[in-house]
Amino acid sequence: MRDKTGGRSHRRAGAGRRQSPGGDWVWGVHAVLAALENPRRPPPQRLLATAERARLVPAAVAAKVRPEVVEPVELRAGLPPGAVHQGLAVRMGPPTPTPLDALATPAAGILVLLDQVTDPQNVGAIFRSAAAFGARGVILQERHAPPLSGALAKAAAGAVDLVPHAREVNLARSLERLDRAGWRAVGLDASAPVTLGETLDERPTVLVLGAEGEGLRRLVAEHCETVARIPLPGGLESLNVAAAAAVALYEASRPR
Repeated sequence: MRDKTGGRSHRRAGAGRRQSPGGDWVWGVHAVLAALENPRRPPPQRLLATAERARLVPAAVAAKVRPEVVEPVELRAGLPPGAVHQGLAVRMGPPTPTPLDALATPAAGILVLLDQVTDPQNVGAIFRSAAAFGARGVILQERHAPPLSGALAKAAAGAVDLVPHAREVNLARSLERLDRAGWRAVGLDASAPVTLGETLDERPTVLVLGAEGEGLRRLVAEHCETVARIPLPGGLESLNVAAAAAVALYEASRPR
């Protein structure tokens, strides 16, 4: 069952690999400050800041890791090409995943499950939408998901540290567990016969989105109670997966 909401695949460097145990760089003001204030992350290893941005670092954080004040060109040289650092970068380990059972209990609200969505910008944007619309958490696949750092963390603007996430090896089995826990899974598929608005109700809902270009895998789609489409009266065939997630989260968060 093909989910055309994924859009074209843009596989980035690092997509699909786990974040290194020693930690990766996070950059951008909102992303860095949220990471520093997240108790689910290990202590930072290095904190680089321009003179202006160093004043934004909380005193409690500065007492544990002194900001290294550097010139913007020096900061840029230590980060991947094109990183928009905004004068602040930190190297630290990723936020600790939340066990699926803890994330799903009690059954209420909205969860987002991403089936092999590998583009860091898209995953970061989905985390940001999940935070904006009050989702309970995001469920990622263990291997086929990018690390929560770098461009992903920057696109999320701090949301990877605000929205809990789980990492699961087998998403089909995860959906079975969620079903037993009282969750209803709704997959997004641009060719589905019913619209998302017609499908949603007041029950706890897992929104399931497929990979860019490939869509939901067959076994994952078969473990959804139903699949639905986002109506596109403007004539486009589909939406990018991050845009589709934002629309779906808005629709699912509306009172019913």
